[in-house]
Amino acid sequence: MLTIGRLAATAGVTVRTVRHYHHVGLLPEPERDASGYRRYGAQAAVDLIRIRTLADAGVPLARIGALLRAQPAEFAAAVTDIDAELQRKIGQLTEYRRRIAELAGGERLVLPPEVVAVLDRMRGLGVSELRVRLERDAWILLRAMDPQAVPQRIREKNADLDDPETTRLYLACDQSVDWDPDDPRLDRLIDDLDAWEIAHGQDGERGGSRKLVSARISEASPAWQRILEALAHRAEQRRTAGHEG
Repeated sequence: MLTIGRLAATAGVTVRTVRHYHHVGLLPEPERDASGYRRYGAQAAVDLIRIRTLADAGVPLARIGALLRAQPAEFAAAVTDIDAELQRKIGQLTEYRRRIAELAGGERLVLPPEVVAVLDRMRGLGVSELRVRLERDAWILLRAMDPQAVPQRIREKNADLDDPETTRLYLACDQSVDWDPDDPRLDRLIDDLDAWEIAHGQDGERGGSRKLVSARISEASPAWQRILEALAHRAEQRRTAGHEG
């Protein structure tokens, strides 16, 4: 006769596991003997080993009891069903692993390949990862708020990146990220960016997703916040002058 500790050791499980099997009804719990101990016979050890083997194979505990009592044909059919369920779970986990692997690229989960190609192109031109992440967020917002505009914006963005002056300004903005907002170099950069916006017809009000993008950029750098505020102020002055004229 075995104590619960010896029984657990024989089957390669813990005492806590044995007690759990008692609790869920998989393994009968013997009465205490005169000395107050529960004693287990050889059948209990065999049953516990069978339970552990089935559990280790991935059989749910809720199905083990029926398998222990099943006839050979019933047992084989049940094992086939369990195997099919495990295969389904393996497929599901494989898909989860694929999606987790894609998280390394971040944007690939939420953006179409054409936009990811734009972001990769920016990286190739030397644009900082911080600026690329902000650009990614801009595309996410645009796709959520105005999905019909995405194809045209992709064409415009690629055209911008074909322009050496636009690329120069992207890189200049990257360099300014840690500048003091009062740095005089920002004045020259603001002049250049203002001239670019006028030349490219982007002198209008910032609405919808562009407002959210501007707010996101402002959070990233006090220098960038000053740039955006200065550009917005100049654009507003031009609109006011235009209305007065």
